[in-house]
Amino acid sequence: MQENYIYCIGLMSGTSLDGIDLAYIKMNKQSYCDFKILKADTIPYSSEWKKKLQEAITYKKSDLVTLDVAYGELLGGVLNNFVESHSIDNLDFIASHGHTILHQPENGITLQIGNGQVIANRTKQKVVCDFRTQDVQLGGQGAPLVPIGDKLLFANYDYCLNLGGFANISYEKDNQRIAFDICPVNIVLNHYTRKIGLEYDNEGKIASEGKINTELLRRLNELPFYQELHPKSLGLEWVKENIFPLIDQYENDIPTILRTFVEHVAMQVGSVIDKDSTILATGGGAFNTFLMNTIEFYAQTTIQQVSKELINYKEALIFAFLGLLRLENQVNCLKSVTGASKDHSSGKVFLCC
Repeated sequence: MQENYIYCIGLMSGTSLDGIDLAYIKMNKQSYCDFKILKADTIPYSSEWKKKLQEAITYKKSDLVTLDVAYGELLGGVLNNFVESHSIDNLDFIASHGHTILHQPENGITLQIGNGQVIANRTKQKVVCDFRTQDVQLGGQGAPLVPIGDKLLFANYDYCLNLGGFANISYEKDNQRIAFDICPVNIVLNHYTRKIGLEYDNEGKIASEGKINTELLRRLNELPFYQELHPKSLGLEWVKENIFPLIDQYENDIPTILRTFVEHVAMQVGSVIDKDSTILATGGGAFNTFLMNTIEFYAQTTIQQVSKELINYKEALIFAFLGLLRLENQVNCLKSVTGASKDHSSGKVFLCC
């Protein structure tokens, strides 16, 4: 029945700063796996906004409040343009992840900017956002949030692997959804390609021509985070404190850095995947052919190809789904994933005024 369907936009901005992902979704409220991405776009950041988001981790609290509002205005404008350009006239709500500036769950801190009230006012739509704060208040990591979507939308895969700014994974174990951040990926690879004037290493060609710095690889693999049990999550702060200084200490040749870090990522991902498993791989890293081949080597499995649309917009799709669950007061945060004290329905709802 047509009345079972809901129409929504999921909005996502990842730590790799590729841009703002928007996906217009049709989803069956009675059968969640019956969904379709109707329209989708990625809107690149201007150089000014990219600089602001990269530097925001150093901002004072008052400046972050100002940035939160300004970024909400930006998102509202981007959403209005998306709706207009695709002639969208059937829209029930918008679900926005925002952009993560601070993520220190061990200190009870997580901040995703993109003021929900500002977005609601600009778009004249119901907005669901701020999905992580409540989980951190309940003692959880506030991440990852995508696994409830993996569980309910992609149950036919053994593992759901996302290769964005960070690699994260989710899977079923003992009738529970397990998920955690594995290691950094594009947040590191892109940091070093920018030093040679490139936004990213296309298909991993530069990395494939580099050599492995075995001492650097050993030191990377010995970082204490990799010995910690899940639930666990990573943020830009951790990368700045642990990864960049280590790499810069041992290597300055960019192809060697990229080659070594690809090996590191593949070893860490491979260590958590059982042989001959089925894997749904999404995120920008799924287009890095050399990285994917190296992961397949360590995971001892073949990763099936999926549509570019799903690779690019799976997270936007799932945040739309998280918004639907929140509006229906259904669980969208799993304690087995985040370590929170209980399963819960997270996210704040804003109405235009």
